[in-house]
Amino acid sequence: MTKASGRTDRSRPVLDEVSKAIIEELQQDGRRSYAAIGKVVGLSEAAVRQRVQRLVDHGVMQVVAVTDPLELGFSRQALIGIRATGDLEPVADALVAMEEVDYVVLAAGSFDILAEVVAESDEHLLEIVTKRIRAIPGVLSTETFVYLKLRKQTYSWGVR
Repeated sequence: MTKASGRTDRSRPVLDEVSKAIIEELQQDGRRSYAAIGKVVGLSEAAVRQRVQRLVDHGVMQVVAVTDPLELGFSRQALIGIRATGDLEPVADALVAMEEVDYVVLAAGSFDILAEVVAESDEHLLEIVTKRIRAIPGVLSTETFVYLKLRKQTYSWGVR
């Protein structure tokens, strides 16, 4: 398994038009039944189930409930821009291991790494940033962008 994604290192399957159509159906409604998807793409329910499982196993997609943490009782959500030195992978691995971190990317630009954090309070966010993230070897500095209101969050960008 890869550390960052939790998926296996198997080679990615070639996505044919049917697999792409299945993905698009699930992007529109992740609760859509395999039978309903099968009618659209021309496969049996069992064949759709197998394809979805293979896509999940290969890390091509996940089927999850996407929530707004601020609506679920968490009072703070923030994006942390991190400047680091040396190999970025150990820094990213340390961030991935933190329960409060739900998103980590290596980036080009002003920051080397971007991490999204969900915290229970301002004090909790302060502790995460100052005592845990800044304590990771290789971290030079951080900049915190606190989310005030979620206006758009979508994962339906289709397939190519």
